Amino acid sequence: MAWSLIHAGWMHYILAIINAHDWTMRYVTTFSTEIFSLLNSIIYFHKSIQELQRAHASLSFAAFLYAIIGAVGTMLLAIFLSTANSWKPLFHRYIRMGLTEYAAAISIIIFIAIPHVGELATLDKSTLTVSHSFRPTNEDRTVFFVRFWQLPVSWIFAAIIPGLIITVLFFFDHEVSSIICTIDRYGTKKPGGFAWDIVLLGTTTVLCGILGIPPANGLLPQAPLHSESLMHIERDDVKITVDGEEKTEIREIKRVYEQRWSAFLHAGAILIFVSPPFQRVLGLTPTSVLAGLFLFMGEQSLSVNPILYRFFYLLTPPSELPALPTAVGSYWGVHAYTISQIVLTTLIFVVTLTRGAPAFPVIIIALVPVRLLLMNRMWNRETLRFVDAWACREGTPEDSEDSRTSPEKAKEPNEGPGEPRGGLVVV
Repeated sequence: MAWSLIHAGWMHYILAIINAHDWTMRYVTTFSTEIFSLLNSIIYFHKSIQELQRAHASLSFAAFLYAIIGAVGTMLLAIFLSTANSWKPLFHRYIRMGLTEYAAAISIIIFIAIPHVGELATLDKSTLTVSHSFRPTNEDRTVFFVRFWQLPVSWIFAAIIPGLIITVLFFFDHEVSSIICTIDRYGTKKPGGFAWDIVLLGTTTVLCGILGIPPANGLLPQAPLHSESLMHIERDDVKITVDGEEKTEIREIKRVYEQRWSAFLHAGAILIFVSPPFQRVLGLTPTSVLAGLFLFMGEQSLSVNPILYRFFYLLTPPSELPALPTAVGSYWGVHAYTISQIVLTTLIFVVTLTRGAPAFPVIIIALVPVRLLLMNRMWNRETLRFVDAWACREGTPEDSEDSRTSPEKAKEPNEGPGEPRGGLVVV
């Protein structure tokens, strides 16, 4: 594992040096990023179920039932507190902001304390395993670093392949999370430092390899969760024209506080709690609370995913659906697009449960040419223009294709929905 992560590290550096973001993500559309985001949500839900399965195997039945209550309670309380900004006029504004921004932390602290109260204190508990001394947790190791230089040369070169897969996964995960946490609804103004982020990610990946620990990377859904907690309302002067006369109107616009302190404090808190004696505090955390945190994080990621809302359209009577642009026609194409995303996400998740799991990032990347080269033969162009868009720039693939089309070809009549095109059926 050490050499795989070391190789992944220098590959990250190369991606940063050549500014890979500009010439890779420019071809990625929201079709792929939405699938990746949904996959992360499902994985979080699955990890929560796995934690509860372990609790079932190691605890008494009564303790297991409470573990379920603790997991679901942690999630529900966090979700409830995250809506505190809408409780106006209840409490002072700063109290509501504090409850919203620290919803998960407050919920975790409460459900860590509850099992130690009253008769619940007599139940057996499954808590996080932590170290109580400054030494490697693996009893077979006497030093913190891995003797990676002792590996045969042939294996060092063989480790390049898993290193490449890790790089693809981390790069795509970082890019997608960066896109999600800087979408228009957050009103960010400062440009993203994608190259520097990749350098930092490569450095931490190398350090994890040398220390012999799993690489620490998982930005979804923490990134949008962080952005949501920093949302606030600003009043902007907007110039509008009324009856030919230009007027200034004050509008309330939601934006995030763009600063460095919150990320710095998060990193500092993590550093504190992975060192003695604060690790003992982490050791009090029931695994059911961890399961509840996974549920909350999965829900937070899912709640901002457009796939969820288009899935609701599938369950909505046609008479209650919002009107579509005239060129789109009907919802059949939109529904087919949504179902295809859900099916592809399910297939990729199944792959992650098999021995072929390390290759799933390759499947994610393969979705990019599938969208650009195949789906435009299966869906009406206006439907794709309605449901999809470039992930990192304005417009859609169809807009870019139109801009490259000659004026003479642009004047040709468009094919109607349902007509065969390129040997496939347009929906």
